[in-house]
Amino acid sequence: MWKPHALAKPHSDQLDLRLRDKVVATVELADVPAGTEGRVMLANGFNWQRYRVQFANGVELGDLDGRHIAPIGRAAKRLRKAAARR
Repeated sequence: MWKPHALAKPHSDQLDLRLRDKVVATVELADVPAGTEGRVMLANGFNWQRYRVQFANGVELGDLDGRHIAPIGRAAKRLRKAAARR
């Protein structure tokens, strides 16, 4: 799980994904059509949480966030539960 630095001010709509979470591309990306599923390979960032994703078509892209990907499966369920608790 990613823990923001004490001085970081994360965005309120920021995704909180874990390694190996399943995601789907929500927009057309370089060599990745919208709707292509993938897995989170790396999560990093200081003030802007971003992800590196390996997509099902073999393409791996970095610097993706909520503007590009959305959680699916267990990741989506976990995030819905966390949002309901707030």
